[in-house]
Amino acid sequence: MTEEAVVRRTGGDVLVDLMRRHGVTTAFGVISIHNLPLVEAVDRDLEFVEMRHEAAAVNAADAYARATGGIGVALTSTGTGAGNAAGSMIEALTAGSRVLHITGQIETEFLAPNRPTPSRGVIHEFPKQPQLLDAVSVHSATINDVKDVAVELETAIRRIRSAPTGPASIEWPSDLQYLATPEKQRPFEMTDIPVSVPDADTIARAVELIDAAKAPLFWLGGGAAGAGPELTELAHRVGAGILTSNSGRGIVPETDPLVIGNFATTPQGRALLDDSDLLIAVGTHFRSNETASYGLSLPDNIIQIDLEPSTIGRVYPATVGIVGDARAVLTSLADRVAAQPGWAARVTEVREAVRSGLTEYIGGYADICAAMRSILPDRSPIARDVTIPSSQWGNRLLPILERETNIFPLGGGIGQGLAMGIGAAHGRRDVPTLVMVGDGGLAVHLGELASLAGSNAHVIVVVFNDGGYGVLRNMQEANGFRRSGVDLHTPRFDLLAASLDIPHRLIQRVETFADVLTEAVGRTGPTIIEVDVASVEPTPGPFVPPVHVPSEVRR
Repeated sequence: MTEEAVVRRTGGDVLVDLMRRHGVTTAFGVISIHNLPLVEAVDRDLEFVEMRHEAAAVNAADAYARATGGIGVALTSTGTGAGNAAGSMIEALTAGSRVLHITGQIETEFLAPNRPTPSRGVIHEFPKQPQLLDAVSVHSATINDVKDVAVELETAIRRIRSAPTGPASIEWPSDLQYLATPEKQRPFEMTDIPVSVPDADTIARAVELIDAAKAPLFWLGGGAAGAGPELTELAHRVGAGILTSNSGRGIVPETDPLVIGNFATTPQGRALLDDSDLLIAVGTHFRSNETASYGLSLPDNIIQIDLEPSTIGRVYPATVGIVGDARAVLTSLADRVAAQPGWAARVTEVREAVRSGLTEYIGGYADICAAMRSILPDRSPIARDVTIPSSQWGNRLLPILERETNIFPLGGGIGQGLAMGIGAAHGRRDVPTLVMVGDGGLAVHLGELASLAGSNAHVIVVVFNDGGYGVLRNMQEANGFRRSGVDLHTPRFDLLAASLDIPHRLIQRVETFADVLTEAVGRTGPTIIEVDVASVEPTPGPFVPPVHVPSEVRR
């Protein structure tokens, strides 16, 4: 390495300065000729985690942001690289994750000023890349001047951190990456985007409804994150039960006796909703898979709290709609409502009933679920891909004690779990991260096992191997479809693990799982635990995804 290469300052140093200002220690990415200065600077001064695919890099940055409560940074190439990242950016957009995605761009000499225009055919050129990035981000921009790099990056961070949160994308021509330096940056000032403040009359109407309620319930979505203490106080003051979406889990620890959790569509959950006289919905979109495709009956009186005005009343009519920050609104309500017994005893009864019923239904998986919670530290992230154990019990029965540990693909895309686990593990290095995947989902990004081995992160990958796409297999069988595309050629995970020098354990008796997991928790570095699904005893009940299949064509 030449002396010039050691001392030369580039746009990568501007990025490093930005990351340090915002407490970000790690970036995830795929190195390319279109991001070399950025990768080199991050790798020199902070930490760069090499991923094998751009989609996985964004997934890892997404989970890093969720696990830390901060910002995740993903570095990708231009054109095809940015396109590869787009699917995972959709996941970050759906989840409102604070991700800064920086992608390269061809040199400004060849970049048409008014895109899209007919392409010159420059390698990696994609004239409509700005439109692509804009579609998958809450903010996108192009760096056009070496003096504006810092202000463009800070503007993106400002939007990322402003509610409602979400990912931002910056395309950065490769020549401007080399030519930008910290010393060349224009001075700038940033102010926070103001948050809506609810008016006093609206708060007063909500207080009246709460004070009059005898059987109140909360429904928490991801927008309630950060308001856990306020929610806990208010729920206990009025004896209200707490239902959650999958994204709202852990905002109030699921050990709380008032937390029913992600069980609204169970028979017991439906009966509770039928008997409730008030629902307080906080930061939820009432998604289709959590409302039985919008067929779930809710109480006549609904107070809906959300930062996004268009969410109020969009799915279910709101008696009182409050636009504002959940924490501020709930604090205001808690200061005004009167204490009352509510129906805490009934809530706790339902809480225990839904858990008992699911525990019995999943057979031998119940021992695995219990071992995970009893052996893993409370702060361990639990990253769950789309697979039967995750959908059936990981998203409901496995207790989540901190919202930041609840890592899963909110958009429902398969194959993202391993990369998310890698990102979460780098965000919480003091505890192991557990990843729940199926054999089919793991194969989507099998190469990221090499990324895991290379980083030596403390990730315990639990592979539930049923030789294909079990969720879709069950759906086909339940609806009388021909079995198609679901029986996959599955690798030998023991040989694969050995090739990567990752310890592998095979579970063929569920009673051995606890000892194997304890061993993996006590080890530093990665472990692969393969569960032979066919050997799980007692046999779990089948899981069929709640997908509506029309019985006739409507004209």
